[in-house]
Amino acid sequence: MHMLNLGILAHVDAGKTSLTERLLHSAGVIDEIGRVDDGNTRTDTLALERQRGITIKSAVVSFPLDGVTVNLIDTPGHPDFIAEVERVLGVLDGVLLVISAVEGVQAQTRVLMRTLQRLRIPTLLFVNKIDRSGARHEAVLREISARLTPSIVPMGTATGLGTRAARFTPGHPAPAGALDVLSGHDDALLAAYVENTLTDELLHGSLVARTREALVHPVYFGSAATGAGVEALLSGIETLLPVADGDADGPVSATVFKVDRGPAGEKVAYARMFSGTLRTRDRVPFGTDGAEGRITGISVFGDGTDLREDSVAAGRIARLTGLGDIRIGDAIGEPRTASQHFFAPPTLETVVVPGPHADRGALHLALTQLAEQDPLIGLRRDELRQETSVSLYGEVQKEVIQATLAGEYGLEVTFRETTPLCVERLVGTGQAVEFNKKHPNPFLATVGLRVEPAPVGSGVGFRLEVELGSMPYAFFKAVEDTVRETLEQGLHGWRVTDCVVTMTHSGYSPRQSHAHQGFDKSMSSTGADFRGVSPLVLMEAMRRAGTRVHEPMHRFRIEAPADTLGALLPALAQLAAVPETTRNRDDLCVLEGTVPAARVHALGQRLPGLTRGEGELESSFAHYAPVVHGTVPERPRTDHNPLNRKEYLLNVTRRVGG
Repeated sequence: MHMLNLGILAHVDAGKTSLTERLLHSAGVIDEIGRVDDGNTRTDTLALERQRGITIKSAVVSFPLDGVTVNLIDTPGHPDFIAEVERVLGVLDGVLLVISAVEGVQAQTRVLMRTLQRLRIPTLLFVNKIDRSGARHEAVLREISARLTPSIVPMGTATGLGTRAARFTPGHPAPAGALDVLSGHDDALLAAYVENTLTDELLHGSLVARTREALVHPVYFGSAATGAGVEALLSGIETLLPVADGDADGPVSATVFKVDRGPAGEKVAYARMFSGTLRTRDRVPFGTDGAEGRITGISVFGDGTDLREDSVAAGRIARLTGLGDIRIGDAIGEPRTASQHFFAPPTLETVVVPGPHADRGALHLALTQLAEQDPLIGLRRDELRQETSVSLYGEVQKEVIQATLAGEYGLEVTFRETTPLCVERLVGTGQAVEFNKKHPNPFLATVGLRVEPAPVGSGVGFRLEVELGSMPYAFFKAVEDTVRETLEQGLHGWRVTDCVVTMTHSGYSPRQSHAHQGFDKSMSSTGADFRGVSPLVLMEAMRRAGTRVHEPMHRFRIEAPADTLGALLPALAQLAAVPETTRNRDDLCVLEGTVPAARVHALGQRLPGLTRGEGELESSFAHYAPVVHGTVPERPRTDHNPLNRKEYLLNVTRRVGG
C-alpha cells in the first residue's frame, strides 16, 4: 500500500477543517460529518479549538483511496499559529491549499503559497464554498493567477454558483487550457503539439509530471458543505500527487514535527519516517546532543484513528513514546537535513502575570510544557523579578495561551502590554582585556575580546587571534559559550546579532598542587574563571563599540476602495507606517510599505472603520530597522548584569579581588 502524507492549508475560515470532514466521509471513514460550529470535528480535538471554531494545533487523520493511504495533516489557518504550519511542511509529500470562492485569495493564502513554491512542494488548489452567496469562478481564477501563480490548470468548471445546486464538472477529455500552461514547462509536449502528435494520454502524463515537480498547480472547485467537487478532488489527490518514498531496509531516519503529552503526562512524538524501520524496544539516537532513548510504544494512523503497532516503516507517520527528552524538529536516527525556518520568528513579547492564587512554580512548569510543544515561542525567565516573558506572533495567540493555562492547568493569568521584540547591532568596533593576576580582575584568567559589526543576517561569529595551543581547549570553549550566552542581552537588554567576536588575548594559571595534597583551586585556573571574566570583557568591548536598538518592521499590503485613500494615509502616518508604493487597480487602491511590528495589530483593528469594512491587510516580517522615534526601548536584564562590575562580582565570584 502506497502512502501519501498530505497537508491541508488555508487562510482562516476558508473551510479547511470542514473539507477534512468531507474527505473522511467520502472515503468512508466516518458516517456523519462533523461541523466546526457544532464543535464535533475529528481534527479539532482541543476544547479551545471547539469553543473558538479555529484550528490551533496540527492534527493527523488517515483515510484510504484506491491503492493509496492518505495521512491528512490539518494545520491552523490563523497567522498567529504559523509555527504549527512550519513544523509540518518538512514532512509532507504534497499539499492541498484551500481558497474561499467568496473571499478569494487572502493574505495568509499568499504567504503560504510563496513558501510552498520556494520549497517546491506539489500543491493542488481547492476553491471551496461554491454554494455560498457571492461565490465566484472566473474572478477567483484571475485572482489566483495574478496574486498566487499563473501556472494553474483549472480542472473543470463550476455551475450554479451561490446555490445548494452548485456543481463542479471535470474537464473531459482534458482540462481546458492545460496545453497552454503545460507547454511552457514541457518542451516534449510543445513539440508533440507542433508535430500534430499530441494525445490525451501525453497531455495527462505531462500534467501528472509537472504537478509532482511543483511547476503547475491543478485547481478544483467545490463545496465541503454539499460535497460538490470532492470526488474529482479525491481523484486528483490519488493520481496527481507523489506518494511517499523511502527505503524500509535502510538506516533509521525520521523527523519529529509535533510533541504532545499523553494521559499520564508522558511525551508523545509525532514523527515522519523517511528511511528504515523503527520497532518497539529499539534504542535510537535523537536530537543534536547525542541523546538516546528506547521506543516503548508505536501508533500509526489508519481509517480515521491511530492503531498500536510493533513497528513503523519508511513513508509513514507514527506516534512514538519513550523518548523523554525529545523536542520538535529533532531527528531520530540519521539526520535528514538541517532544521530550517520557513517563516519569520516571533516579533512580539509579553510578560505573563499570575493571578492572585496561581502557583508560580506550577505556572513555570505549564509554560515550559507549552513552549515544548511550540519551539518558535520562546520563554525568558527573570529570576530576580520572578517573571516569565513569552514571545508571540500576535494577540490571538496570547488569548489562546491564557485560555489553555486556565482550561488545562487551572491557572488564571493576565498579560502585560505586548511589546516588540527588538535586537541590538554594533555601531562600531571595540575591544577590552582583563589580565590574569592583575587588579581589578579577581579571576585566574586572561581574556581579551574585540567586537565588530558583521553583515545583516550573518548572525554571531567567534574567531581566535591567539594560538589554539596556548591554553587548554576547554578554556577556549568556556569563553566562546559564555560569549554567545552573554550576547543574548546587550547594552540595552536585547539580543545582539550580526557581529564578530575575536579573542585577542588568552592566559591561565597552570594546575597547582602542594606536596602530598590535591589540586589547589585558589592557585589554578578553572573553566569558571573564564566563564566569570568573559562577560565583563565582552560588555566593556561592546560599550566602547556602542550598540543601536533595532525594532522589527513588517511589510504591509493594503487593498481598499480607491475613495478611502484620503482617510487611510493620515491613519498610516499616525501608526508610523511608511507607504512606499500606491497604485490603482480598477476601483481599488493598493498600498505597500513598512510598519513597526508593534503597530500591526492596531492597523488591523482600524482598517475596517477606515475602509467601510472592505479593506484587506496582508503583513509579514520584513527586517529590523533602527529605532528613530521616542525613547530607546530598554529590556530588563535577567543575568548578573556585567554592566555593573560591583554588582556582578558580588553575585558571581566567591573570591575577593585584591
